[in-house]
Amino acid sequence: MKNLCFENREQSWLRFNERVLEEAEDERLPLCERLSFLSIFQSNLDEFFMVRIGSLHDMMLLDNESRDNKTGMTPQEQIDAAVARTRELCARRENVYRKLIDKLGEQGITLLNFSEISEKSEKYLREMFKNDFLPLLSTFVVGRKQSFPFLQNKGIYAVASLAAKGGKNEKGEKADKIKIGIVPCGSSVFPRLIPVPERTGCFMLAEELILHCLPLVFSGYKVKHSALTRITRNADIDADSIYDEDLNYRDHMAEVVKLRKKLCPIRIEVTGNIEHETVKNLCEQIKLDSKMVFMYNTPLDVSFFSGITDKLRSRSELFYAPRHPQKSPEFDESRPILDQIEEGDKMLHYPYQSIRPFLRMLSEAAHDPSVISIKMTLYRLASDSKVVESLVEAAENGKQVDVLVELKARFDEENNIEWSRRLERAGCHVIYGLDGLKVHSKLCLILRRKDDGIKYITQIGTGNYNEKTSRFYTDLSVMTADPDIGHEASAVFQALMLGETVDHVQHLLVAPHCLQNKLIDLIDREIEKQKQGGNGHIRLKMNSLTDKVLMDKLIEASRAGVPIEMVIRGICCLRAGVEGFTDNVKVISIVGRYLEHSRIYIFGNDDDADIYISSADWMTRNTLRRVEVALPVYSEHLKKRLLGIFALMQTDNIQARDMQPDGSYVRRSPGKDKTLSCQDLLYDEAYRQAAEIM
Repeated sequence: MKNLCFENREQSWLRFNERVLEEAEDERLPLCERLSFLSIFQSNLDEFFMVRIGSLHDMMLLDNESRDNKTGMTPQEQIDAAVARTRELCARRENVYRKLIDKLGEQGITLLNFSEISEKSEKYLREMFKNDFLPLLSTFVVGRKQSFPFLQNKGIYAVASLAAKGGKNEKGEKADKIKIGIVPCGSSVFPRLIPVPERTGCFMLAEELILHCLPLVFSGYKVKHSALTRITRNADIDADSIYDEDLNYRDHMAEVVKLRKKLCPIRIEVTGNIEHETVKNLCEQIKLDSKMVFMYNTPLDVSFFSGITDKLRSRSELFYAPRHPQKSPEFDESRPILDQIEEGDKMLHYPYQSIRPFLRMLSEAAHDPSVISIKMTLYRLASDSKVVESLVEAAENGKQVDVLVELKARFDEENNIEWSRRLERAGCHVIYGLDGLKVHSKLCLILRRKDDGIKYITQIGTGNYNEKTSRFYTDLSVMTADPDIGHEASAVFQALMLGETVDHVQHLLVAPHCLQNKLIDLIDREIEKQKQGGNGHIRLKMNSLTDKVLMDKLIEASRAGVPIEMVIRGICCLRAGVEGFTDNVKVISIVGRYLEHSRIYIFGNDDDADIYISSADWMTRNTLRRVEVALPVYSEHLKKRLLGIFALMQTDNIQARDMQPDGSYVRRSPGKDKTLSCQDLLYDEAYRQAAEIM
């Protein structure tokens, strides 16, 4: 019976992406925002196949008898279930795509194919193709003399079955010999959206133009059938397992990035008129099981929506009302930030409050004569990072700057490699992470030499040091001069610089050795409180919950009567409300305008709560295979703020969905009640507070 409490991780993730798709379906949202959500749904699904299905594929090849520790499913069973669910979601995706295209038509933007344009327009486009496209296209005809080409991950290709003259059939009569023709459709030289002449606001996708003009490309053949295809490749690669000790680690990671682009195909998507035999041939060529073929009647890649929304930017009613990060009332802009932090703990809540005070803190540290060192962990950075600029300035000003740049941050490896080079050139001491562990913590430590000794300024956050994402990810950043926190943060950095991890802390929670076990202790404390007086309480906010050890402990707490409230945006493998096991567990997911990214752990009731903010979700990869840090919040003022934020999320009746005992979610409806969006209310509060300090 206890197994009824658990949801398969992949199925839970697909439920999350379904919630993203629901935003694209929601007619209450502005049109261009719905387009964005459909693009996010697609990019999410791409990464799901590249990483999660890719990982299951590798597991299946190694040991298909291994089983998921929550549901007992083998890798193959998980793949089959995920593929079946994906087909259902993609059918909905096609339906919402057509509705959105109709809505765009009402705004004067139309996507056309050749059956919908005049002969004159067709002639113009064919001439444009011959002059502007054809000289730039690479073409392949697969046969004895031409091997099957390498297909780029997520690249769109026109594929044709070609009848080549010259062969004979069994009766000696002339017959066509079928070959496969392939044309890459992606190019930075020509635009994705092609204006259709004589039709204002009408466009054609570049791949549709190429597909229609294939007879011009393969002029020596008869094009019998043609379609557009898109390959998704496995991107799950263990950088440490293939480490070559003869290579510089940064050079090794550059090679890993190259290798990822060549991993085996996991999925092929097809749209167009092509016979089964050609699809079967394609699968054989790329060594892909035919059950991983997905057939559509809509475009394979909707990233062109960004180009359409750019054309509609002047129509404000098609977008969310503009919101901008506000000044924090906790900081006086006329005084040094470092001095203000020494006077009391500070917290920024993104995107509602601006990241500028944190950036000012780093800039001050780079120039303040009292600052002797800056230590920092970097995971994902903005493309034009002011954080890096300050670290470079600090090093050039003679400060000791120690930076851990995590080169294994998936899909950000190339970006981080370049930043690490710049930091090294400036004189920073750069290390690249630990063997077998990703450093995912968001930790910054500034040391100042004052007349009364060394002072510590510690910043710990829930999100990356990225100015761009701070505008649309909800994250928390706490800055404190607490010497106990500073000493422990220093110990974390000392261990990292030696290629080690800490195994004892008193205040911070630090994975991999001092997080999961301490969370268990905190849950046990609430269980004991519930048994003694009935006042245990656990409140958690995170992106994902998959750690079975912690889930088992939460089930134990629920069975002891401890109320457990959780706000989990994405994967949640623990089902709420299962009779006899998780009766006291309530889970909501909030998917809205801003990506809910902050992690908050609250143990106890408001008057005796221990509260932490953290970079760690409750996933085994975070609790046992990464370096993560959770900060205890000691300031009563900040505790009150965090309790208020959590309470506000519980009242949301616009973006919140309640988990059901079967793992599904039901979207809340305001009904006759007042509509409450926690994200809107938090922004309203930020604007009000900013106005008061003007």
